[in-house]
Amino acid sequence: MDDIISPVLVVDEEKCRRNIRRMINKAQHAGVDFRPHFKTHQSQAIGRWFRELGVEKIAVSSMQMADYFAHDQWQDIMVAFPVNVREMKAINRLASTINLGILLADPHVLDSLSDGLTQKVDFYVKIDVGTHRTGIDAEDIAGIEQLVEKATHNPNLRFKGFVAHAGHTYQTNSLNDVHKVFRKGSKLLAGITRHFKSRFPDIIASWGDTPTCSLESEFPGIDEIRPGNFVFYDLMQYHLASCDQDQIAMVVAAPVVAKHKERNEIVIYGGAVHLSKDYIILNDTDKVYGEVVRFNEKGWESFSNPIYVNRLSQEHGIFNCPDEHWEVFKPGDLLGIIPVHSCLTADLLKTYYNIREAKFL
Repeated sequence: MDDIISPVLVVDEEKCRRNIRRMINKAQHAGVDFRPHFKTHQSQAIGRWFRELGVEKIAVSSMQMADYFAHDQWQDIMVAFPVNVREMKAINRLASTINLGILLADPHVLDSLSDGLTQKVDFYVKIDVGTHRTGIDAEDIAGIEQLVEKATHNPNLRFKGFVAHAGHTYQTNSLNDVHKVFRKGSKLLAGITRHFKSRFPDIIASWGDTPTCSLESEFPGIDEIRPGNFVFYDLMQYHLASCDQDQIAMVVAAPVVAKHKERNEIVIYGGAVHLSKDYIILNDTDKVYGEVVRFNEKGWESFSNPIYVNRLSQEHGIFNCPDEHWEVFKPGDLLGIIPVHSCLTADLLKTYYNIREAKFL
């Protein structure tokens, strides 16, 4: 790994492919379609690992990301973010070359779509099943009716169904809580879809979030799942019990730059602009920004007593080093950091080193 001189994403291709196969097999066993969310890795090279395993349709989080993957021959792309009408030119350009899906989360965008949309696009109605980030409230059937009625009068909008994302699973404290979120949310989404199927028999219910897609084995009433984070997983997913440690497929390589024995602290080149400032709370009080691991011939390994990054500034990461490991680290050494949130970390760094192939992707 001598080519690595500054923070970079280190990916274990074998683990990634295993995670992908596992989710594909789960979807097939449950009888649902699989539309992985590529906002996590944002990499054409990693996207091809999905394609090699038979994946044909994807979700992304921006029009720019859709364009990026369209240039790598992906033809069925859902932009799983509320449509931004200021991007009308980009929407029309992209919809002229691929099968593009957009999300409607607010009926006020329909006038702009009526005036500016010149190409046919698929549309999905975003349903809020409890996250309260965006979308039409699942209980507001009248509001959903009005939005669908007006949207389907636009000849360039093809109604494909309803989508939901259970982001509130990230605030749960137990597996039972995750199951409760899924049961309640998926029941709401499935019920809304059934309500409209008499008029629109081909519409689907599309569900997305990694914790529930990882932990559930059946998806009653759901036609499609859209997890993204599962390709890498991360420290948050591990502590949510969404994955095992050996399923975590990406770490950040960070050089050691200084040691301060008076504080038992080690400083790495890997700060907020590399790891993000997402954190988890351990032991009720300790903020953790990542777990320190060491590289070995098989990839990487955790310390028997986990060591965590507990302070960040823009470029600096700092962790308290136990006495028994003080001599293990020295400036110039390369450490791995399991990020708290792999999606944000990947977005910040973007460059991947494939540890199995010993080369950059």
